[in-house]
Amino acid sequence: MARAEKKSAASTASASAAAEKPARSANRRPLYFAAFLVLADAALVALIIAFVPYTKIDWDAYMSQVDAFLGGERDYTKIEGDTGPLVYPAGFLYVYSAIKFLTGGQVFPAQILFGVLYIVNLSLVLLLYVKTEVLPWWALGLLCLSKRVHSIFVLRLFNDCFAMTLLHAAMVLIIYHKWYLGLIVFSGAVSVKMNVLLFAPSLLLLMVKAMSIKGVFFALLGAAVVQVLLGMPFLLAHPVEYISRAFNLARVFIHFWSVNFKFVPEKLFVSKELAIALLILHLTTLVVFAHYKWLKHEGGLFGFLHSRFKQAKSIQQLVSSQPRPSMLSKEHIVTVMFVGNFIGIVCARSLHYQFYSWYFYSLPFLLWKTHFPTPLRIILFLGVELCWNIYPSTAYSSLLLLFLHISILLGIWFSPTEYPYINKRT
Repeated sequence: MARAEKKSAASTASASAAAEKPARSANRRPLYFAAFLVLADAALVALIIAFVPYTKIDWDAYMSQVDAFLGGERDYTKIEGDTGPLVYPAGFLYVYSAIKFLTGGQVFPAQILFGVLYIVNLSLVLLLYVKTEVLPWWALGLLCLSKRVHSIFVLRLFNDCFAMTLLHAAMVLIIYHKWYLGLIVFSGAVSVKMNVLLFAPSLLLLMVKAMSIKGVFFALLGAAVVQVLLGMPFLLAHPVEYISRAFNLARVFIHFWSVNFKFVPEKLFVSKELAIALLILHLTTLVVFAHYKWLKHEGGLFGFLHSRFKQAKSIQQLVSSQPRPSMLSKEHIVTVMFVGNFIGIVCARSLHYQFYSWYFYSLPFLLWKTHFPTPLRIILFLGVELCWNIYPSTAYSSLLLLFLHISILLGIWFSPTEYPYINKRT
């Protein structure tokens, strides 16, 4: 009898192990496919560098600006290139000074460096996707299909590439709840190019959901210290010039180079009225998403704030206590950051060709957060890619791009909201 029971237990264990094997294999499939994509794209990048002619756009300007900095110039109004004055924070100068040191200012070795950067960035993005498990494994291949993004990295050498790689590195740290280090890397990304600030409202909301007020304060303080330290040579010598040039939020871009809003007359395009209207739309949309989507499970924006104050019985407790629950899921973190940035893209007055790198890597994630059928998701993805590869952009291509953007955003709005916490529902 005992022997029969042992045989039965052994067969049950064997059957269980056999059932687990395919499940384990299926779970690893996205990881294996991601590794294959990294290797395949590395080969593609090498071929692009070897056989596709490089077109200089901003490289000479970057090198001229670096030369002025390395020559001792600390007045931002006097650091210029052939495309105009320097308009990026100080981190940009340190990054491209390092690139010049490593490459001697030559384009070909710089392309190799940016090819490595492309693969590092792709690896970080694939890690975000694999960990959030939003996409089917085969859809990860979409991340390698953009002609425009390959060009931005290895044929144009734009600073957007470093800014977005640092941003994705910060997101990886944050999904593992390394908030303080994540904020430092995020601040480093901002110091290379200010577009990263489009992620800031979403990131602040996530911090308030996951940390105490004191924790939020010290994380933001760490990010501010990074900006001060990087900008110190300029802040000590010419502070007004540095702040006004490096953090100018009122820049007006040239109508011809815009990929979006090309259907708007140039006079309206450069007007303050359009800029203010889009800013109001941007902020309003963020608040609406925060209230109805990102804080839905906390009772909305006002319900969440009320609960934080209600739980605290003293100022000290209000500042020090963490919200309960507070351990955010990886999917929720990535969703809020990607959607928040995408809202900024939809409401941006001007998108130049290199700006595609600001949100391309979030597109598959956003599309699979909708309830659209998969063929429609693919069509929307290819439609956006098509718009970004029409040069010069036209009124029709920019109208199509706006339509595609709004369609994706509406798809996200009408899709169910994920439960934001790792903790079980109470």
